[in-house]
Amino acid sequence: MRTIFAKKDDIQRKWYLVDARDAVLGRLAVKIADRLHGKNKPIYTPNVDTGDFIIVINAEKVKFTGRKLDQKMYYSHSGYPGGLKSENARHRLARCPEKIMTDAVWGMLPKGRLGRAMIKKLKVYKGSAHPHEAQKPEILTV
Repeated sequence: MRTIFAKKDDIQRKWYLVDARDAVLGRLAVKIADRLHGKNKPIYTPNVDTGDFIIVINAEKVKFTGRKLDQKMYYSHSGYPGGLKSENARHRLARCPEKIMTDAVWGMLPKGRLGRAMIKKLKVYKGSAHPHEAQKPEILTV
């Protein structure tokens, strides 16, 4: 038997809809990252983007366990001296909940060209409305 490696022509991508309401951030991010990577498919190849498109709605209603809402910090640096900015999870969730979900999933994907191609298939929205009805997404329960 020969090992089958996925080619770009062999990949069939589906669209999935995930509701983040009352879901724990890390546990949800793991399942989304696996779908984006394509690990649920039999044609999974580590060096090829075989994953599906994921639409996440209600990102502002995601849950944190323990005291992470107040203690977890997000950092960014402008590159200039004294340019370090920090923000806790409660403030970032109020300001831009889409960024919290995207950052959590990005941390679980490979870095480089392949990971950047995978993260582009993740669409995160604040409310329950999204502009991807034409793709007829399947509801994914996590």
